[in-house]
Amino acid sequence: MNKLNNFPIIGIMVKTRNIRKRILKQYQRRHNLEMRVYAFTPSDINWKEKRIIGLRLRNGKWKESSFPFPHAVYNRCFNKKLTTITRLEQTIGKNKCFNTINFFNKWVLYNCLKKSDLKPYLPETFLYNEAVLSELVEKYKLIYIKPTYGAKGMSVHRVELKDNGDIHISLHSLAPTYICRKNESIQEQMAKLLGQKKYIIQQGIHMNQLDHHYFDIRALVQKNIVGEWTVTCFTCRVTHKHYFNTSICEAICDITKILTHLFSQEEMNDILQSLNELSIKAAQEAERQMGTLGELSVDFVLDDQNKLWIIELNGKPQKDIYNDLRDSKKKKRIYRRPLEYAYYLSHTDKSSEES
Repeated sequence: MNKLNNFPIIGIMVKTRNIRKRILKQYQRRHNLEMRVYAFTPSDINWKEKRIIGLRLRNGKWKESSFPFPHAVYNRCFNKKLTTITRLEQTIGKNKCFNTINFFNKWVLYNCLKKSDLKPYLPETFLYNEAVLSELVEKYKLIYIKPTYGAKGMSVHRVELKDNGDIHISLHSLAPTYICRKNESIQEQMAKLLGQKKYIIQQGIHMNQLDHHYFDIRALVQKNIVGEWTVTCFTCRVTHKHYFNTSICEAICDITKILTHLFSQEEMNDILQSLNELSIKAAQEAERQMGTLGELSVDFVLDDQNKLWIIELNGKPQKDIYNDLRDSKKKKRIYRRPLEYAYYLSHTDKSSEES
């Protein structure tokens, strides 16, 4: 038997065929593990024959072939349902696919996290209800209304009660898209803006700023080759002036570049230690709720009293935000970690078969 056939087979599941090459290239060139890796889509699976049409790079050439089912699957589809994953695991083994659900429901996840000791770090959050909207605006003065399923800050509305009684409603930037006067109904205005989607209302945090720019802290949390959660890197997304949406950012930089402007070395070390502990705890709690995960990101902000708050978790972290990082070792690790964890899962699978 060819030695190559003894290597574990790892599948990266993506949404469409036209992105298989791009996704696979990013991961393929950043690992040195003895494995075969191919990219495929759910529609490439032949359930009857237990074969998958996949794309693979071999000897510098891209080749589409029919492959056996992999030993482990890294899910890069952005999905809410487990239909394909469940069926795959009936063949390759339970918990051999990771990031099974990676499009997180913010309301479900909040209710999971608030039962843990992370509760003090979570802004108060409520399922959107017109009946409580005015009460919450009055109570917090600043709230954010977010889709329960949302990404990249899209459709996130900032609602602020001003001293004169007017309510400013903003989208992305601080400049109001609409001003609701004291005699107007905030419920009616938000109904026009929100439509039929489901939303949450999140207590607004008065964020710390750097030279009048808002910033958040993103922790990329990934499992390593022994299956343990680790923080791969911390980065800061710095907004343009007069913007609050950190997904529309002016710069992405290493966290130390930001924190050294605001804190002493000792204070910065304490913040980094807290971030590390909270990030791993959040990943562990999310996994209990969502099923097997191998990576996620945790978004934090510091308020104007320098307290850390967990704003949200993302089950399919954007990797392209790290493209401009100068640390090539860090960038390599970002892409290598998921394949290390897949290798670990494939190894445990083999161990269980041999025992």
